[in-house]
Amino acid sequence: MNSISLDRTDLRLLAEIQQHGRATNAELAARVNLSASACLRRLQRLEAEGVIGGYGARLEPRALGLGLQAFVRVQLSKHGQAAIDHFIAAVQLWDEVVACHALTGDMDYLLHIYVSDLDHFSAFLLDKLLNASGVADVNSSFVLRTVKEFRALPLSQLGRG
Repeated sequence: MNSISLDRTDLRLLAEIQQHGRATNAELAARVNLSASACLRRLQRLEAEGVIGGYGARLEPRALGLGLQAFVRVQLSKHGQAAIDHFIAAVQLWDEVVACHALTGDMDYLLHIYVSDLDHFSAFLLDKLLNASGVADVNSSFVLRTVKEFRALPLSQLGRG
């Protein structure tokens, strides 16, 4: 993957839009000490170069009735390309799965799941996940409390500028 050159102003602009996604261009420009036109040009460049992948709202799961969050580790019985493609295609169809990561170690995938309650989780597990051909083993963990939640990328680690 090609690395893009980002200066301090780019990093400040990215930090601002991560925290204040609904800010107007004029507000962003003022926060990073740019003119509105220069700020807009930088945003457009960052979008065109794929640094900014999109915009969206953060929804509160509990307010929507999604009160149970789980992480499910999945091990496949076969690791051929056809089996992997079949599992990935199935995951794409499951609305309960908000993220799926391929892993190293003893489990192949980590699913991040939101459901309304334990009954919904049970139905998902029995009717969807365990019925997906090629699933050998699953291990589920339920979230008791969120101590820290990902909200923004750690731009300070980039050490640029």
